[in-house]
Amino acid sequence: MDGALHAPLAAHGDHFDGERFFNPHAPHGKTREDLRRWRRTRRKQPWPQRVEDPPFPPPHRAAADRIAATFIGHSTFLVQLGGLSVLFDPIWSQRCSPVSFAGPRRARRPGQSLDMLPAVDLLLVSHNHYDHMDLPTLRRVQRHWAPPTATGLRNARHLAKAGIRHAIELDWWQGTDLAGASITYVPAQHFSARTLHDRNRSLWGGFVVEAGGATVYFAGDSGYCPHFAEIGRRFRRIDLALLPIGAYEPRWFMRQQHMNPEEAVRAHRDLRPRRSLGMHFGTFQLTDEGIDAPVRTLRQAQAQAGIAVEEFDVLGFGETREYNASSGS
Repeated sequence: MDGALHAPLAAHGDHFDGERFFNPHAPHGKTREDLRRWRRTRRKQPWPQRVEDPPFPPPHRAAADRIAATFIGHSTFLVQLGGLSVLFDPIWSQRCSPVSFAGPRRARRPGQSLDMLPAVDLLLVSHNHYDHMDLPTLRRVQRHWAPPTATGLRNARHLAKAGIRHAIELDWWQGTDLAGASITYVPAQHFSARTLHDRNRSLWGGFVVEAGGATVYFAGDSGYCPHFAEIGRRFRRIDLALLPIGAYEPRWFMRQQHMNPEEAVRAHRDLRPRRSLGMHFGTFQLTDEGIDAPVRTLRQAQAQAGIAVEEFDVLGFGETREYNASSGS
């Protein structure tokens, strides 16, 4: 596969109107007046300028019968399954922004050096927001490993600016085989934009990766919606789900596009994975909640739902956790 799909099929009218993509369960999205209202009324909690996390050892190459997840920070994960090393939504830059001198800045450094990772066999980019599609980092990944890459429809043009010239573009529920893994691009409730003029002209979503008898689901960004139950129905065994838990306040403005921790617990129950790990928190201050609120609120929501910490956990920044792919332990 050396090319990309450049347009969705006409039959996919449930999330594409011929010009722009949309969310079937929240088709109207936000208005500019909503954004102005948020900016006028927001009550942003203070974040520390810098958090120093304890160091973790670099991840080693995991055995083929193991699943190893390394949390770099924000939504960046290195996940090993079936002997393959998969990098999701990498960002090592100081800011998630179109420029290096302004925009949201890291409150904590990446949990691992990109140079210390095992060789990356596969790169997956969920959508085109700057905190998920960071071109400076993607250039480094391309120089190091030039891995096969998959993304959503109409995102390959952005990746080409990072030297990734043969990214495979996928529509929702479309699959492909890359690097020995089976990849399915699955729906999410979110939006896309990199400028003031390209809103929803590229598709957003998550990934289900199957390799070596193991299945990992990466949600990307999403509000809570029926997509999670549908993914759970289509993929009856999910060994590990990576679910966003942060960037959710105020709810009137963020509900459509970002889950809060209570909703992440509901998504976990819809998906029925063997275990989930939280992401999209504690790195860039994108919304109004405090830096520690997502994890604290997740623990409260778990307790209320009767879900053990071992079933839905949060890794330290830079931490690697391994699981047995066959038994789930």
